[in-house]
Amino acid sequence: MRRVHHPYWVEKLMERVNAVEARHFLHPQFDSLGKEPLFVSPRHIRVVGGNVHAGDHLHVYALPERPVKFAVDPFGGGTGRIDIGDCCILAPGVSLRSAISVRIGDNCMLAENTLVTDADWHDHYHRIYPGKREPVVLENNVWVCDSATICKGVTIGENSIIGAASVVTRDIPKNTIAAGNPARPVGDLDPSKPQTLRDALFVHGMPYQQLKDEFDAKRLQGNTLLGWVKARLWPGKRS
Repeated sequence: MRRVHHPYWVEKLMERVNAVEARHFLHPQFDSLGKEPLFVSPRHIRVVGGNVHAGDHLHVYALPERPVKFAVDPFGGGTGRIDIGDCCILAPGVSLRSAISVRIGDNCMLAENTLVTDADWHDHYHRIYPGKREPVVLENNVWVCDSATICKGVTIGENSIIGAASVVTRDIPKNTIAAGNPARPVGDLDPSKPQTLRDALFVHGMPYQQLKDEFDAKRLQGNTLLGWVKARLWPGKRS
């Protein structure tokens, strides 16, 4: 489909079904979960092992072909821990794996297919799980772009951006743009410039749900049930 055809009321119905499914099946899998989380396609979000904690307004988007995974040392008695701050967003395909500690600060954004892991899971010569382990820290307002890998022992400083497909094997200072394999600084951010963080969606102006409802109503304006069925059954260049 070249555009979205379903009507507004179907969008809202799907949101309610998602919310009910997430509350029943997914929320209990977290050891602590803040207020107003949003899990899109919760059946494709996996929590393996225990000790997974998240703050307020966590948004997680999954797809059947790109599930989101939170895995805490499932074969070693759950000795690891995952902590996610407030107002973070995880895109389809994100995988967080912990054998000791993965800590993600407030307002962080992890794009599609990002991997964050605090262990090698096998050593060069001793190939028995879980290998070398060192904590990983993403400080506040870190943005990790598509298909990047954050390796064990790494701290990424506040406000920094990691380029797409990068492999981060060493610390990245705050206010830094880093890219490559292995990732190296390629630019700087000016900390004196005003910033808009994700928490602005939740603590200023209209409530987030009202903002989303108004956006969806405009985006889906004019869509009808009959038009949606036609587009599903007979897609074409106008679909």
